[in-house]
Amino acid sequence: MSRIDAKFAELKAQGRKAFVAYVMAGDPDYEKGLEIVKGLPGAGVDIIELGVPFTDPMADGPTIQLAGQRALEGGQDLEKTLQYARELRETDDTTPIVMMGYYNPIYSRGVDTFLADAVAAGIDGLIIVDLPPEEDDELCIPAQAAGINFIRLATPTTDDKRLPAVLKNTSGFVYYVSVTGITGTAEAQTGDVAPEVARIKSQTDLPVIVGFGIKTPDAAQAIAQVADGAVVGSAIVEKIGAGESVAEVLNFVQSLADGTHRT
Repeated sequence: MSRIDAKFAELKAQGRKAFVAYVMAGDPDYEKGLEIVKGLPGAGVDIIELGVPFTDPMADGPTIQLAGQRALEGGQDLEKTLQYARELRETDDTTPIVMMGYYNPIYSRGVDTFLADAVAAGIDGLIIVDLPPEEDDELCIPAQAAGINFIRLATPTTDDKRLPAVLKNTSGFVYYVSVTGITGTAEAQTGDVAPEVARIKSQTDLPVIVGFGIKTPDAAQAIAQVADGAVVGSAIVEKIGAGESVAEVLNFVQSLADGTHRT
């Protein structure tokens, strides 16, 4: 059982939904970013989604793009992002860490080398947004063989014909993107999300977590009522980009976690 599986089993036993927080590694700089990441479990985060900065993002809105630029300008890269996981694992061996990003840095490092390093660092899952199911042999299948969950995105445009391919090799959980377009723009609407989550859950036993367009504790609570949990990214990253202190950022994260856990 992976840390992700164990976390969902624990939450189910407690009758709680999962709160997933996304932050960009190295934002606004290495040390402050690491301090925030280390503080996330204590702020109620059930799963940490750790962004890997990349020069040519596709699904990221302006907020995440700017975070990636700040991180890259500070020298953050894939190796330093793995180091975040290593340092967190020195004091926390239970909170799942999911790396989210693009395939190019992994390809450049070498898949076998990356997976060995990721396992050693304590990475539990991968979300690689530019690798479709047709490319599962590239990374998905090797990752699963190494014991790392490969988490797939489903979107409002993932119809019934496409959904089986999306779910085929997915593990850990399914990440449902609540809005079409990029991160940090439109707000998630529970009335639109609920039937889509139900449709996905009719085809899989995996938890379905909803992200994109969730910005407040009330919104997180509303989404958690119709899904197995909520992901918040851009709203947290905005606080970091605005120069708020680590304590201020973590207080905001705690409010989002509390909203999700109220469900």
